[in-house]
Amino acid sequence: MKFLSDLTTLLVILGGLNWLAVALGVNVVEELFGSWDWLVTTIYWLVGLSALYQVFDKFFGTGASVKSKAL
Repeated sequence: MKFLSDLTTLLVILGGLNWLAVALGVNVVEELFGSWDWLVTTIYWLVGLSALYQVFDKFFGTGASVKSKAL
């Protein structure tokens, strides 16, 4: 599960940096993979699902259970 947590963390960070780039007028994902609409959509899905995984892991998964065991 550590690998999945690290992977989703990386995807969320990259997604956040892409949103910063969008605010500055450049969409990095569209620039790199714009000709492949299915790949752009897949990347956005993976980033979104990674964010959901991080939220659930933080509040309901290993992150929350580690805190409760320490008490």
